[in-house]
Amino acid sequence: MRLRRDAGEAGQTTLLPPTDNVEPETTTAEITMDEVETTVTEGLGGGGGMDRTEGAPPASTQSPGEIVQETLKETAGKMGIPVAGLIAILVGVGVVILGICFCCIRRCFKKRRTKKGKDGKGADMKSVQLLGSAYKDKGDMEELTENAEDMAEEGESKKSEEKLGRLNFKLEYDFNSNSLSVTVIQCEELPALDMGGTSDPYVKVYLLPDKKKKFETKVHRKTLNPVFNETFTFKQVPYADIMSKTLVFGIYDFDRFSKHDQIGEVKIPLCQVDLAQTIEEWRDLVSVEGDGGQDNKLGDICFSLRYVPTAGKLTVVILEAKNLKKMDVGGLSDPYVKICLIQNGKRLKKKKTSIKKCTLNPYYNESFSFEIPFEQIQKVNLQVTVVDYDRIGTSEPIGRCVLGMNASGTELRHWSDMLASPRRPIAQWHTLKDPEEADAILTQK
Repeated sequence: MRLRRDAGEAGQTTLLPPTDNVEPETTTAEITMDEVETTVTEGLGGGGGMDRTEGAPPASTQSPGEIVQETLKETAGKMGIPVAGLIAILVGVGVVILGICFCCIRRCFKKRRTKKGKDGKGADMKSVQLLGSAYKDKGDMEELTENAEDMAEEGESKKSEEKLGRLNFKLEYDFNSNSLSVTVIQCEELPALDMGGTSDPYVKVYLLPDKKKKFETKVHRKTLNPVFNETFTFKQVPYADIMSKTLVFGIYDFDRFSKHDQIGEVKIPLCQVDLAQTIEEWRDLVSVEGDGGQDNKLGDICFSLRYVPTAGKLTVVILEAKNLKKMDVGGLSDPYVKICLIQNGKRLKKKKTSIKKCTLNPYYNESFSFEIPFEQIQKVNLQVTVVDYDRIGTSEPIGRCVLGMNASGTELRHWSDMLASPRRPIAQWHTLKDPEEADAILTQK
């Protein structure tokens, strides 16, 4: 065995003499790098004559790349992100800055080019477009001028060929009871007046010139070929009187929120018809004569109805009226609306709106409430009258409509819709009728 002893300061290892027959071993010296640096430092300090301040940091021997890496590591450590993430953020910021600079430079060059183009002889795009459209319009006007006569002839032919549909009806006169029974059977090929390519047609039946009694069929939804099969009877019309009257069928398109459009009409002078026998035939519809036809001479009114059964409360909101009859000398009117609640011919309650001066299209939007128990709601009638106010003389009624148990046509439908939809306001337009005609409805049972 060999025993090795360290010599601390010399940095050598002393070997003990071998025992027995072991050959002697060469002595080696192991010097560490720290010891070398210490020795060199001491030598320089003692014999080189160079002054060295104690505690000064050693000179840096790192390259710029290593410095950058250490800086990135320190920054990433402070931010709590990996070095790769910090590098990605820096690259992204750099790309954004370069993109902004590129856009600014490009915009500056574009403005310079635009200014040069305007200063030159080139035409502006807007002026070119205007010029082109002017030439196009000029060419179109020349073509229209050349073909004006042909287009006029074609328009007249199309107008003459335009059809409004046709009506099938039946007439029966009873000489014993002096009554005329009119049956509206069906219509065919009616024009489409709604957005969906259909119509909601119904038919009004009345006699001219008195028009005291009017009948209306039910509304048939979304059809151009409605089948009605409804019979109406004009009672107590002597044969001598009926020969001087004209039977009118007015076909309308129903619209809840606007005025009903009249599709066409059929007029039958009864003096030209043999009432001694049953008559059934087809007639083509013709356009309505005059401005809006006979029914629009008094005007139209729009109002909503709302009934709450639990509270027994009827709310009437008068919204507006339009195309009212001219009652004053200046061609205008001073209209207001009077609302009456009638039961068994007696006026229970009466209310009225404010007066709108010098207008034929007044707007009110005024609400009125009536207390009517549910047990009586189907026993009353609501009378709505548009009146022309006159400060000096008596105010004259322009037109009237009656809703309730004795009503018919659109008035009865409005009343029924109100009862079928409690707590919900139902608005609808109504055509004003002659006051005498409306009063005749109240006497019916």
